[in-house]
Amino acid sequence: MYKRPMLSKELVAASTVPLVLSVLTEGESYGYALIARVRELSGGQIEWSEGMLYPVLHWMETERLVEAEWRESEAGRKRKYYRISRTGRRALADEKDQWLAVHATLSRLWKPQTIPA
Repeated sequence: MYKRPMLSKELVAASTVPLVLSVLTEGESYGYALIARVRELSGGQIEWSEGMLYPVLHWMETERLVEAEWRESEAGRKRKYYRISRTGRRALADEKDQWLAVHATLSRLWKPQTIPA
């Protein structure tokens, strides 16, 4: 039985920033919730680890793409909540244009064809 492979590490890495920014347009979130939302949206195809995501979030905060603040959760634990910044919204628009250009190019190359069995 054929099992669909996970996305390559390189593709996951390249898509992390636009994915995080896009999820944050839905509203603020914390790290684990971002991981769960991307897993849900991708149908399990994109699996982030905390060790992979948190350095990216830190970099995004340094670059002012996101703003963050520590708050107490309903469970009483402190969590760092992230929200997209104005700079992040501009960066997301640029990222979207770039990804759509790649998608359009691949779509033209991979136009519907009959694949032999």
